Amino acid sequence: MKRYAWFAAVAMLLPLGALADEAPPPKDVWTGKGQLGFIASQGNTEAKAANAMLDTAYIDDAWKHALHLEGLYGENSGIVSAERWQALWQSNYTFTGNLYAFGGLRYDHDLFSGFEYQGSVTGGIGYNIFNTKTTQLSVQLGGGYRVLRPEEIIKDPDGVVLARIPLPRDSGAIATGGVNYSQALTATTTLSDKLTVEAGSLNTMVTNALALAVKMTDKLALGLGYSFEHNSKPPAGLKKLDTTETVNLVYGF
Repeated sequence: MKRYAWFAAVAMLLPLGALADEAPPPKDVWTGKGQLGFIASQGNTEAKAANAMLDTAYIDDAWKHALHLEGLYGENSGIVSAERWQALWQSNYTFTGNLYAFGGLRYDHDLFSGFEYQGSVTGGIGYNIFNTKTTQLSVQLGGGYRVLRPEEIIKDPDGVVLARIPLPRDSGAIATGGVNYSQALTATTTLSDKLTVEAGSLNTMVTNALALAVKMTDKLALGLGYSFEHNSKPPAGLKKLDTTETVNLVYGF
């Protein structure tokens, strides 16, 4: 993920529940949100970047199941400069109105983070601190097991990847935590933030996604996003922090 990844995106499959003044998501039916973006430039330099994202959720009485899929791809002068794919699944079981247990699966494949892949299975307890029409705040804490495979990336002075050398696969126990926040600032503007931490002796990965959505009509909104991924122990020569900025056109139905 590179800083040049500011691009206009056309978003689709986004439920109205993601905007400030809608009712809670319906039960016994899948709802979803997603976005698709692309930008290209020609002339003295040639660059292309694209991303796609899909979120779906299903609520069945005490159960909530959620799936997240995300992809990012970028080229600069014909050279691949960003490529990441991520899949997340989480199931929650609500004990009371605010307390729930969760179990989750995650797989992350990033060609430029220094890890060929990171996959984990986790479980724990979560709590809804606020759950109103305008403010939602939940926290969760748990543990699990993670498998990862680092790789050594060899580049030339221009940054072109010359070789990838897979390093031994490793695994171990992790602690996991997360914070989900959404706030309706006005009747048309919503701020949201999602923080996730997976901490272990092999690597600690912290991801955060901050977004601002401004409604333009009942169906359309403009979304601004900033996200980062921080790995505490990438292979030698690689940066710990990757960031992405986006500008999205949001469609709700």
